Amino acid sequence: MPLSPLKIKTNIVRRIHRESIGYAKEAITQQERIDKLIAEGADEYDVRKQKEVLGETLQMIPDVKKRLANAYQDLQNHLENAENADIDELQEAQTVISEIAAI
Repeated sequence: MPLSPLKIKTNIVRRIHRESIGYAKEAITQQERIDKLIAEGADEYDVRKQKEVLGETLQMIPDVKKRLANAYQDLQNHLENAENADIDELQEAQTVISEIAAI
């Protein structure tokens, strides 16, 4: 049985939300790595390379937030227009909407 559009949109929001959390954690970890390298007096090249990695991670965050906002809005719109949807799928979608809105 194929997944319903509501289920698909719910899963998309969940996945992008996890991706957003992952990038935020990665940025913190990368900054800690840089701070440690600096404290240990590591080679300037190594520090610069790690800063480039941090920069790439930070560049991804606005894109992920934008995709999350779009997917969230799409899910909300679909939820408002959901007809004959499975009650479990409706509840799951509402839960995801509530979790994201609380952020």
